[in-house]
Amino acid sequence: MDRITSLPVEWQTNLLPEIQSQVRVSGRKVVVLDDDPTGTQTVHSIPVLTEWSVETLRAELANDLLCLYILTNSRSLPLPGAQAMNAEIARNLRQASQQAQRDFVVVSRSDSTLRGHFPGEVDALANALDQTFDGWLIIPFFLEGGRYTIGDVHYVAEGDKLVPAGETPFARDSAFGYRASNLREWVEEKTGGRVRADHVAAITIDDLRVGGPHRVAEKLMAISRGQMCAVNAASYRDMEVFVAGLLLAEAQGKRFLYRTAASFVRVRAGIEPRALLTKADLQLPQSGGGLVVVGSYVPKTTAQVEALLAQTKIAGVEISVDALLDARRANEIARVAASAENAMQQNQDVVIYTSRQLVTVSDAEASLTIGQRVSDGLIEILHRLTVMPRYLIAKGGITSSDVATKGLNVKRAMIRGQILPGVPVWRLGDESRYPGLDYIVFPGNVGTPNSLAEIVNGMK
Repeated sequence: MDRITSLPVEWQTNLLPEIQSQVRVSGRKVVVLDDDPTGTQTVHSIPVLTEWSVETLRAELANDLLCLYILTNSRSLPLPGAQAMNAEIARNLRQASQQAQRDFVVVSRSDSTLRGHFPGEVDALANALDQTFDGWLIIPFFLEGGRYTIGDVHYVAEGDKLVPAGETPFARDSAFGYRASNLREWVEEKTGGRVRADHVAAITIDDLRVGGPHRVAEKLMAISRGQMCAVNAASYRDMEVFVAGLLLAEAQGKRFLYRTAASFVRVRAGIEPRALLTKADLQLPQSGGGLVVVGSYVPKTTAQVEALLAQTKIAGVEISVDALLDARRANEIARVAASAENAMQQNQDVVIYTSRQLVTVSDAEASLTIGQRVSDGLIEILHRLTVMPRYLIAKGGITSSDVATKGLNVKRAMIRGQILPGVPVWRLGDESRYPGLDYIVFPGNVGTPNSLAEIVNGMK
């Protein structure tokens, strides 16, 4: 971490009170379109929606809450589907905003390791919002997950080392892979050269730590005609300085579209940090078995599953991905559901996890199709369970989204906070299959090898 400790000293002033005041004065609601449900990992006491009718959005824009999440799960879709969804939400937001007489700003929240439909879904969002944006702000900083941007290079912390994002397993994602770690070069790569690296502006660490909010505002005021801008950050104070400058620029008429990871959202909405949740904060029944559903395939998740099985008394039920993809599918679903049901009826915790051998194909769209078929299989298993789990953890972005929307019929949930850094907890609404259940959304690429076991052991 020498790269971080050698940086200039952070800005000394706590800017969150000023940001909160600016947010109230502006009256604009922060609306987050989250391409998987793990983006709720830094906020609390605000709602997350899984449907976006005009009437629903009008009601949410009209209330006094500072922020609203809309779960799109667009990362699980092929690009045309993701674009159509973003455009539909944007049109509905425009109409709802007129009815509620409440302005808003939009965050396109995506993966802190740079995976997702960029620039395609942001293009669709911008076009359908029918606004003139001075710039797009690219902000993948995510402290809770060890993601830092320094010298325009985006890094992923692995132990005590910072690894350029383009050298990590995330960059080899079959659907969203990339080579560049420098955000300016990444923009050029992802836009196919439409936007050249030397045409991407940047807010540097020196701008934040030496120049402060007024330097940030000055640089943002110079951005126009939809120019893209990479934002460096290595701490929450950096993010506070940036947001304070951003709000100054917006108060002078500038409009920006944000493509960010989760840490930006909490600061932009002026939300106070809160302590991690404990078992005492959750509404857990006295008896029954807990359920963990694991679909994520990244190496970090595999290590966490191995530690979970080794460090707890949980019953492990592995589901064969190969079987889900061929004629054995129905029998495999029935077998896994019966095993899990039997264990939970005996008050035993259960983890259902996909086999760890990743099925790979060269075509990005085919890869997404395979992922969706596997996730659908997990949901079929969940539908067969008749025992209400004592607690429920879903591991992986697509998995946790599908469990919420398809498995639990969630329409609106309240984000309660985090049980570990970067691991949010939702309280499910009355319309859901399990009203009032505290649902733990565990991102695939977050935590230490022991994190999943730590949560399960903490539920005893």
